[in-house]
Amino acid sequence: MIDYFFAQYKDYSILMVSLELIGVFFGLASVWFAKKDNILVFPTGLVSTSIYAYLLWQWELLGDSMINVYYFVMSLYGWYHWTRKKGDEVEFPISYINSKEKRYATLIFIITVVFVVLVYLYFGKFTTWYSYIDTLLTAIFFVGMWLMAKRKIENWIFWIIGDCISIPLYFAKGYTFTSLQYVVFTIIAFYGYLEWKKTLSSSLNQELQK
Repeated sequence: MIDYFFAQYKDYSILMVSLELIGVFFGLASVWFAKKDNILVFPTGLVSTSIYAYLLWQWELLGDSMINVYYFVMSLYGWYHWTRKKGDEVEFPISYINSKEKRYATLIFIITVVFVVLVYLYFGKFTTWYSYIDTLLTAIFFVGMWLMAKRKIENWIFWIIGDCISIPLYFAKGYTFTSLQYVVFTIIAFYGYLEWKKTLSSSLNQELQK
C-alpha cells in the first residue's frame, strides 16, 4: 500500500520532496485561516504559492504554475483589501457576489482559458489529458482566488469544484502528498463555506435589526 502511494518519490531529490511538504503545510494553513476568515490566510498563502509556482513548472503543469503566480499577486491584493476599514469597521466584510461581479467572474474564466490554451500551444505541451484538465482548473481557481480576495462567499464553491478535480489529477501524475493535500482542502472548503454562510447570515440579521 505504501509503495502504491509513495513509490514515485524514490527518484525525487530530497530538495523537491522537502519543498512539496513545506508547500503542503503552508497551503493547508492558508486554507484553514481562510475558513476562519483570518488575515493570516495571505502570508501563509504567499509561502505556499511561491513554492508551488516553482514545483508545478518543474512538473510541466504550466497552467497550475501560473495559477500560483496569480495567487501570489492576488494574496497581496487580498491582504490589503481585507485590512481596509471605515472607522472601526471592516470596509469589505463577507458578502454575496452581485450581478456586475458575476460578469467579471465569467470574463476572468473565459480570458484565463484562452490564455492558458495559448501558453500550452506555444510550448507544445498539449500532449496528455492532464494538460486539458489543467486548463479548466486554471480558470476555476483564477475565479475562486479573485472572489476570495474580494471576500465573496461564492469563492468556496469554486475551491470545492477545483479541489475535487485536482485530487485525481495529482494522484495520476504521481504527486501523492499534493493529492492528499487537496483531499483536506476539499473538506476545509466545505466547512469554510458553511462557516462563512453562518457569519454572513448573522451579519445580515444584525443589519435588519438596526
